[in-house]
Amino acid sequence: MHKVSILIPCYNEEQSLPLLRERLNAVLEGLPQYQWEVMLVNDGSTDGTLELMRQLHEQSTTQVQYCYIDLSRNFGKENALLAGFDHVSGDCLIIMDADLQHPPEVIPQMLQHWEEGYEDVYARRRSRGKESWLRRRLSLLFYKILQHSSRYDVLENVGDFRLLDRCCINALRQLRENDRYTKGMFSWIGFRKKEITFDQGDRTTGQSSMSYRRLISLAIEGIVSFTTTPLRISTIAGFIISMVAFIYMIYVFIKAALYGDSAQGFPTLAILILFLGGIQLISLGIIGEYLSRVFNETKRRPPYIAREINGKKL
Repeated sequence: MHKVSILIPCYNEEQSLPLLRERLNAVLEGLPQYQWEVMLVNDGSTDGTLELMRQLHEQSTTQVQYCYIDLSRNFGKENALLAGFDHVSGDCLIIMDADLQHPPEVIPQMLQHWEEGYEDVYARRRSRGKESWLRRRLSLLFYKILQHSSRYDVLENVGDFRLLDRCCINALRQLRENDRYTKGMFSWIGFRKKEITFDQGDRTTGQSSMSYRRLISLAIEGIVSFTTTPLRISTIAGFIISMVAFIYMIYVFIKAALYGDSAQGFPTLAILILFLGGIQLISLGIIGEYLSRVFNETKRRPPYIAREINGKKL
């Protein structure tokens, strides 16, 4: 009998967990040919999420075993996923959100393709639910930028909802960087992939913790983690500006030699200085983004710290 793990990172999901359990159990109990492990990762929640996880663990059955990891603070979803990768024991792993935007009813289709030999069954959104127009357009724009700037095939409009074979889990466990962008890692590790589509549901309770500020931060993380294109753009821009400045210098020299210099052009000079200063600051900012990640990696701190696993204090 194959063992299937389901990894669910949670942050303040006290209201969502009971609904999730009801829909999840309805699907899992209809698949008795598998043994189930549901791994819940508490990413520093401030409500009653942890207590609910303890209750679910105590109410586990032989077929469906609920486990949980309590992190010492909020380390972010990416590191919470790594904590799950480190502790799940299934032959394959399904990642999904706790807010039911990822419908559990898609799980049988994922398992069918896994049984056919695919190692990464990813779910592409047909629709994004009740998401604002601005957020939808920004998300699609980010995927296009990352796709065109990266050497790897980063899948557009594909989130964390997917099934991973044990070989994929083992590969992801080897990637221990602190500044993580897991969606890019899924593409980087390779393996045989299969696409399915689904309609993303609406969040059943509460509000998303992913504000525009956090989404922008995640977008910067994804671009900086998986491509050096911004550095190359900075280099090309510097080269082009230098060539234009050199040509302009020759023009000014020839004009002064032929017609004299009336000492005019102060506005042009001010604009050029401000423009070049802005380019320099942008270039320094890009270098700083990469340098900050080098700084974080050299400290060699663990990506997360667990405080409790299935009732056992660490």
